[in-house]
Amino acid sequence: MKKTFYGNLKVGILGGGQLGRMWIQNALNYNVTCAVIDPDANAPCKNICDHFTVGDITDFDTVYNFGQTVDLITIEIEKVNVEALEKLESEGKLVYPQPSIIKMIRDKGVQKQWMKDHGIPTSDFQLIENKEALEKLVWGLPYVQKLRKDGYDGKGVQIIREKKDFDDAFTAPSLVERLVDFEKEIAVIVARNADGETKTFPLVEMDFHPTANLVEFLVSPASVSEYTAMKAENLAVKIADELELVGLLAVEMFLTKSGDILVNEMAPRPHNSGHQTIEGNISSQFEQHLRAIFNQPLGDTDAKYHSVMINILGEEGHTGDAVYEGMEEVLNLSGVYVHLYGKKITKPFRKMGHVTVVDESRDAAISKARVVKEMLKVVTN
Repeated sequence: MKKTFYGNLKVGILGGGQLGRMWIQNALNYNVTCAVIDPDANAPCKNICDHFTVGDITDFDTVYNFGQTVDLITIEIEKVNVEALEKLESEGKLVYPQPSIIKMIRDKGVQKQWMKDHGIPTSDFQLIENKEALEKLVWGLPYVQKLRKDGYDGKGVQIIREKKDFDDAFTAPSLVERLVDFEKEIAVIVARNADGETKTFPLVEMDFHPTANLVEFLVSPASVSEYTAMKAENLAVKIADELELVGLLAVEMFLTKSGDILVNEMAPRPHNSGHQTIEGNISSQFEQHLRAIFNQPLGDTDAKYHSVMINILGEEGHTGDAVYEGMEEVLNLSGVYVHLYGKKITKPFRKMGHVTVVDESRDAAISKARVVKEMLKVVTN
């Protein structure tokens, strides 16, 4: 792979959303030919990739046939046909992250059991088949219920606080977790190449939207002790090595009030908790993912500044052609970088883009981010 990296290598990406779009922006710097397949004819990657195919990435034949046309396959979403990827891998096609990892992580129940089996600290949990089983949990309220499959961007997750919430409980197979009394939600992104080299980005802390369950603010580096940061980063490396991952892994964690670290969830791809690395770090998560899957030396992950990332979400009550209010005012601020994802239609809480604020001062970056959040709104006419 190292000999062919700077050439006419054709990479296939399953999924054409904003993660693929930002990945391609880095791949262009290395003359990599990018082919994308997505069911949405107007996906964000459509006008930036070399080859775009409209197709169902959960269908075996569609994924298998697409994989035959490229040299290496990667993903920007876990909801793909893993069986097709396994067949392609068995025939010698490079697939990163490996299909076995995608299969494990995309089922939250299997993912949680893997953590337990490998000694990864995580919250207490049970796997249930239907909501009637909620009545038989070994521990009481409150707890978190997560659909085992297909949850994303806050969907498929809810907190059951009291018995009246049973009426709205998910009926499909679920993961139920004891609610963690945490101090902070933190995340580490770790990269690993085929040679086994690993590097982590500095620990970040996250604030979530109270109703959408989406990251609203992300601050990097996290305000924690050096010991806590090292402990979290070492845990992420341990997971990547146990998986023998090739690619990028986002590890979301809880820092408890007693100082313990519990792993919440993992994602084997670029992640929302790493968008600030584009401006805030020497290498971005997208370049690092590219280096990892091509088995290149991994980039320097040190932070250049304090950085804060704000998700640009569609406003409540607005569905239709997107209009960005406050853009001119935001662009008048120094150290502010706007990334729009090419989505024409907005709807409540849809991720339409993100803004990164960088500053030498952590407090100044956070203050400016709050101003940006108040100024920039995605609405309709």
